Amino acid sequence: MSSPAQHNSAESDEATAALDDYLSRLQRGETISREELLARWPQLAGALDCLDALESLAAFPVKQTPLTSSGIGDATTVYRDGAEDEPRPAAHGELPEEFGDYQLLNELGRGGMGVVYRARQKSLDRIVALKVVLGNRLASDDSVRRFQVEAKVAAGLHHPNVVRVFEAGQAVGLSYLAMEFVEGSSLDRLAAQGPMDAETAARCVATVARAVDHLHREGVVHRDLKPSNILIDEAGRPYVTDFGLAKMFADETQLTQTGDRLGTASYMAPEQAAGRTGEVGPLSDVYSLGAILYELLTGRPPFQGENVLDILVQVVERDPEPARSVNPHVPRDLALICQKCLEKSPRERYPSAAALADDLQRYLTGEQIEARPAGLIGRTLRWIRREPALSSRLIALAGFSCVELFAYHVLRSVPWWPHHVVMLTVAALWAAASIALAMAIKHGRRPWTWRFAWAGVDALLLLAAVMSGDGAGSGLIVVYPLLIVASGLWFRVRLVWFTTVMSVASYIVLALDFHLRRTDLTAKYAFGYDRHLACVLALVVLGAVVAYQVRRVRALSHYYQQRQLP
Repeated sequence: MSSPAQHNSAESDEATAALDDYLSRLQRGETISREELLARWPQLAGALDCLDALESLAAFPVKQTPLTSSGIGDATTVYRDGAEDEPRPAAHGELPEEFGDYQLLNELGRGGMGVVYRARQKSLDRIVALKVVLGNRLASDDSVRRFQVEAKVAAGLHHPNVVRVFEAGQAVGLSYLAMEFVEGSSLDRLAAQGPMDAETAARCVATVARAVDHLHREGVVHRDLKPSNILIDEAGRPYVTDFGLAKMFADETQLTQTGDRLGTASYMAPEQAAGRTGEVGPLSDVYSLGAILYELLTGRPPFQGENVLDILVQVVERDPEPARSVNPHVPRDLALICQKCLEKSPRERYPSAAALADDLQRYLTGEQIEARPAGLIGRTLRWIRREPALSSRLIALAGFSCVELFAYHVLRSVPWWPHHVVMLTVAALWAAASIALAMAIKHGRRPWTWRFAWAGVDALLLLAAVMSGDGAGSGLIVVYPLLIVASGLWFRVRLVWFTTVMSVASYIVLALDFHLRRTDLTAKYAFGYDRHLACVLALVVLGAVVAYQVRRVRALSHYYQQRQLP
């Protein structure tokens, strides 16, 4: 027999479901009877009154300001650091100057869910940061829920380095949070000035890590830690803010579903970037703290790309460039701490944010840190993940050279001249060209020009290797389809088509050489023109399929970039 508390809980869940259905049907344009809903669920009267108030505010024009690359969290990045960055006044007509107990003074930031204002709380005569959700009954359900999560999470947190929430409520039909106003700047502004002093960076991240550990002990995972969500007051003290994406991991209810990616790509843990929501936990925040430390020490985030997709792929598949390779002045111990935080597997990171803070404290006091450098195998695996294009070519060329040496020295199946010498020479030139082009892509001014050059070099050197053997009859022609498929990993349609054209042109050269010059091969292999035509068509179709898939993936990336869900 159920208890009264269980009965009330079940009834509340049913009422919530009824309200959700009501809103969904309104969004589809259906005409719904308000009276029928209230007759069955009279406790929803207050919620419906709030919806009516929100709808009435739809007449106010809301200025649509594009989100910046740092995403949803910008709406709560509250700072003021000089006349040139003075917050702009709120646009006329968006909200009344008098907002309940608050007088709106200036607009501080704008994001996906609403606007943050600098406001004066009239009853207590104090300056606060007022975060307001702008919208009507057609507003995004996720936006409202995230705001509710932020209010619930932040209201229960009390730590000297976590931005305090004074009040959550409603005024003129809009939900708001009144938060502590931090006079100063944000950490992303400081990071934009270049690499930070090592001790200052370590001390800052250690303090933030202590605050994050407090969140974890309260059952909260932030999930969107980044420099713009860390405020720095005039005394240099950091404050963690913006809990719009936080998850209460002790709660059975989840705001997001499996596969959702929420956060900011450059600071997102691999399990979060891959959409493995069930694996996102406190150690994901440890990864983000390591990414913040990396940027403070090097002046750039661990991964950079032209779009969200490029960054997400790097986060999931690659290791970042060692901090000391980007900035040689980074102390070895801090580089090791960064490396441990940024491990792909959560089990290999620090076991908690407190453990990270402790190791940073050991560095600051000159003690031996717990982080240890990887062994030879570990360093090799890191390099392979960091340089997939170069490492895959070098590994393939090394394997090819071993097969060639085995065929000559053991099987005695190939002549020394010219086949054996030419093959090894081509392999050596290919390896040298790959290394040079990889360095040009990394350090050159026009990396995409060098990527096209690399694709051309691959096709031409493969042509030289094939022609030194059996030409169109050589088994090495299977490498051409592999080059086309591999070009798709750069996620550029034009590069795929360029590689396809180079591969087709190379095969046509091989076919002409086979029939017009290599009479010995014509007698050895009974190939007709239909075989060559089939190979060319297969290469073209493969290139079209790869280009189509790349175009689809890029369209998806553009969609997420527009929604600013990096």
